[in-house]
This record gives sequence, structure tokens and C-alpha cells, in this order.
Amino acid sequence: MARKAFEQELQDLGKGLRELGGMVEEALVASVDALKRRDLEKARQIIDGDREVNERRFAIERQTFVVIATQQPMAVDLRTLAAVLEIATELERIGDYAKGIARITLKMGIDPFVKPLIDIPRMAEKARSMLHRALEAFFERDVELARAIPAEDDEMDALYQQIFRDLTAYIIADPQLVDRSSYLIWVAHNLERAADRVVNICERVIFMVTGEIVELDFRP
Repeated sequence: MARKAFEQELQDLGKGLRELGGMVEEALVASVDALKRRDLEKARQIIDGDREVNERRFAIERQTFVVIATQQPMAVDLRTLAAVLEIATELERIGDYAKGIARITLKMGIDPFVKPLIDIPRMAEKARSMLHRALEAFFERDVELARAIPAEDDEMDALYQQIFRDLTAYIIADPQLVDRSSYLIWVAHNLERAADRVVNICERVIFMVTGEIVELDFRP
């Protein structure tokens, strides 16, 4: 009976984590879409919505501590609960990056872009896809998937470096473009950091399932 109650509590935590993940995925892509369309109202909504992301994260944290205190889990169960705590934290931080992009959108207002937004939306979709699959790796306890996803972070790094070089060249050619170029560099940086958080989630999934501590950094 105690085991059945524990498994139900784990299911409840998983449901909350899945909902939080969906909110963060949506915010990440929506923040870049708002930037691209110069939708200042949508940007404000994303900023306001971050409060709920924070509340959901802390609710999961409180619920997890209650389970730990009342069920006294051991071994893989304890690692699962630790993973829930860690992943909820990573999701909240990715939500912060989406909020940061929305704030940049408000700062830029309706000023024209120094170059068309092509690579930044690609980064946003790539980060969303990586995050979605990392969460699936958690729910399915899929170690192979968790090991595979971080290799894709190299593509995110390459896109960021390309954006940084292109926009730096614009600044050098015309110093008056420094603000508008710097804003876009910061957007790309936020997306690159979001992908780094996904790598952290993958590492936590591997530890949860195997007890193995790994660092999935494929950069030389």
C-alpha cells in the first residue's frame, strides 16, 4: 500500500514537471516569435507569465520535499526525486531566458533589425526540440536518448558564434548600430544558454537511471 501511494505521488510530480516543461517550451519559442513580429504585447505577456513558471517550479519543489520526508525513499527512487528537483530548477532558468528575450523585445521596440532574423529562430526551435526530447528521456528513462541530445549543442554553439561574428561586423562597420546589434547578440546568447541547461537535464537523467555521474560536454 505504501509503495502504491509513493508511485502515485511520483506520477503527480511527473505530471507537474511535464506541464512546467510545456510552458517553458512555449515561452522560449514565443519569445523569439514576438521579437520577430515586433509584438510588444506578446512580449509583456511572456514576462508576466514567468511568474506562473516560478510558482510551478516552487510547487514541485515543495511537493518533492514532502515526498522525501514522508516516504524516506532509497536508491533509484531518491535519485528520481533529486532529478525532479534539478530539472524543475533548470526549467525555471530556461523560462528566465525566454523572459530575458521578451525584455529585449521591449527595449528594441519597433526599431528595424540590422539583419533579417534567420539563425535566431532556428536556434529557438532547436533549443525547444532539444528540451522536449530531454524531458521525454526523463519520463521514459531513456539513457541513450539522454546521451545523444547533448551532441546537438555543438550546432547551437556554431549558430551563436555565426550570429556573434555577423553582428560584430555590423558594429565595426557602423558604431551607431551597437545597441541594436548587441540586443540580438544577447538574444542568441540566451538561446545558447538554454541549450546548455538542456545538457544539464540529460546528465541528470543518466544519473537518475544509472547512478553514473557524467559531463556531456562535446566541445574540445
